[in-house]
Amino acid sequence: MPSPHSTLDVLGVPVAPLDLDRSVAHLERALDEGRRVFVVTANPEFVMHARRDPRLLSSPLPGVEHLVLPDGVGLVLAARMLGVSAFPGRARGRDLVPRLAAVTARRGLSVFLLGAGEGVAARAAGTLRANVPDLRVAGTYAGSADGDDDAVTRVLAARPDILLVAYGMPKQELWIARNLPRLESVRIAVGVGGALDYLAGDAPLPPAWLAGAGLEWLWRLVRQPWRWRRQLALPLFLLLVLRERAAR
Repeated sequence: MPSPHSTLDVLGVPVAPLDLDRSVAHLERALDEGRRVFVVTANPEFVMHARRDPRLLSSPLPGVEHLVLPDGVGLVLAARMLGVSAFPGRARGRDLVPRLAAVTARRGLSVFLLGAGEGVAARAAGTLRANVPDLRVAGTYAGSADGDDDAVTRVLAARPDILLVAYGMPKQELWIARNLPRLESVRIAVGVGGALDYLAGDAPLPPAWLAGAGLEWLWRLVRQPWRWRRQLALPLFLLLVLRERAAR
């Protein structure tokens, strides 16, 4: 199901031109209207994966909206380089999670935190509950990105309204695509990447000036040098954007 708003093409990926506030408002409208939403918090690396794997851009069920949000500053800059000025800003996954938790509590709904390392989801849930005391956490579980049945059984038993999946991109998106058809209670499913690690205190937030400059990727690379292979997607992404710009 397409989004009920126009999307903007970034190298073949339909990205919703929504910043954080607009994203939260959009998801609230979806809850009001009884729509189900599969949320992707995308960065340039996701775009490069999606160009190779069409499963990342398909909705798992008829009637489920596939909403790709601009998490990485690279998507916003790329859109502007391609002459698209309609991007109001970013909707970072780590900012979306606490905002969505507040919406969940206010509406009397529940959330399930799935993924990350052992115990991380539980600690992240504790942080969310400390900041949003009325939040109902239906459950937490680390599980495995490649093991579905046990996690699905737990989520089915908990019957959450909101599901946050933190297996890292693209494994979390593929997990949601495979399993959302079985999770009938879930109205919004979000791939949240490292957001639970930040909430659990296992990963320090980048300095504000670095995040503001769009250099969070550098912060992660310095702290986790093993990510260098993944970061090779960034120069290729830039080259493709420049090629697309020249072609236009």
